[in-house]
Amino acid sequence: MTLSRRLLIQAAGLAAGALTVPKLVNGHAKAAAMAPALKQTLDACTPPSNPLQSLLERNQRFSKVWESLGDGITPQERMALKVALFEEGCQIDRLALAEGQRPWAALISCADARVAPEWIFSAGSGELFQVRVAGNSAFDDGIASLEYAVAVLQVPLILVLGHSGCGAVKAAMDSKPLTPLLENLVKPIRASLQSGDDLTKAIEGNARYAAGQLSQRSELLRDAVASGKVTIKSAYFDIKSGKVSIQD
Repeated sequence: MTLSRRLLIQAAGLAAGALTVPKLVNGHAKAAAMAPALKQTLDACTPPSNPLQSLLERNQRFSKVWESLGDGITPQERMALKVALFEEGCQIDRLALAEGQRPWAALISCADARVAPEWIFSAGSGELFQVRVAGNSAFDDGIASLEYAVAVLQVPLILVLGHSGCGAVKAAMDSKPLTPLLENLVKPIRASLQSGDDLTKAIEGNARYAAGQLSQRSELLRDAVASGKVTIKSAYFDIKSGKVSIQD
C-alpha cells in the first residue's frame, strides 16, 4: 500500500521533529514541529527509558494479576481485579489525542480475542500503535502501516507478538482445505514452518519470521533499523500465565 502525498503531509503535521520520508512518497515530505504543549501532553505516558523494558515490566504486573483470576470468584470480581491494575496506569488527555498521537511502541499481534495488548501491557489510549491480523504475519498493508508509524510517528520499537494456541498457525500446520482467502492468510505462516516443530515452536518461529520480514521487505524499516531509529523484536504471549517472553 502506498500512502498518498496529501495523506502523508497531513499526518506529518502531527509528528514531532523533522524526519524526511522519501520512501513513502515521491519527493520529500518533512514532519512539521508539533506545538510544545501538545507534545508534552501526548508524551505524558511515554516511558522515560527503554520502551521494550517498560513493556516487559508492565506485563509482569499484568501476569501477577492474571494468574490470580482463578476459580472461586465471579467473572465480575475477576474484571474488578483487572480494572484495579489498569487504574494504576496512565491515560493521555483525550483533548490532546483529538489533535495528534505519539505512540511509543508498535505491535503486530494476532486478531485472537484472547490477545488484548492494552491489557497485556497496561496501556492507555494513544500509547500503542497496533496492527492486528490472524497469525500476526507481516502482510503488505501491515508493513505499510508500520512504515507510517516509524517514518511519521517516529515509533522507536516494533514488537511482533505471537501467542499460545494460535489458531492461524494450527491451520497452517494442518492439511485440511481452506477457503481461498484463508489460504492466502496462512501462506506466509507456512513459509515459516520447520519440519518437526510442535505448535509452540511453530508459533515462536512464525513470530520470528514475521519480524524478519519487516526489514527484508521494507527498505524504510531496514534503513531505520540500520540507523538505530527503530528496534524490531519478536515475542511470545502465554495465555495461561499472562506472561510475555522476548525471543532472541
